[in-house]
Amino acid sequence: MLYNVVDIQKILPHRYPFLLVDRITELEEGKSIVGYKNVSISEPVFQGHFPDHPIFPGVMIIEGMAQVGGVLAFKSLSIEEQEDAENKVVYFMSIDKAKFRAPVTPGDQLIYNISVSKRRGAVWQFNAKALVDGKVVAQAELKAMIVDK
Repeated sequence: MLYNVVDIQKILPHRYPFLLVDRITELEEGKSIVGYKNVSISEPVFQGHFPDHPIFPGVMIIEGMAQVGGVLAFKSLSIEEQEDAENKVVYFMSIDKAKFRAPVTPGDQLIYNISVSKRRGAVWQFNAKALVDGKVVAQAELKAMIVDK
């Protein structure tokens, strides 16, 4: 384990119920990251999606991938840039080629595999996959930008 949820909260501004990553297990600065979220029936989203057939929404999976990508972007900044990181935030710019391959249900562990496909200054482009039990359940190309708060 590289970062637990307390460490992640020092990097990202997200908080319960919208912090969608529990741990970061691998990180190669500027290249790739692996994190996970344990999906529990106690998630507030399951009250309405769907009460008798709980499915974790695809948009929440995409947001979780984006949050893990945000950790990668922040942790890949230079030391000088990291000193000013508390005054920065990552904004989602686009989602392309999103595909949902299988439903995610309570009890699943979502593994987020994110890799950098391109970086220009403050703009990051990621290839993102979410897996459950080694099987891809969602994938997308994500673009984000680090900006001043």
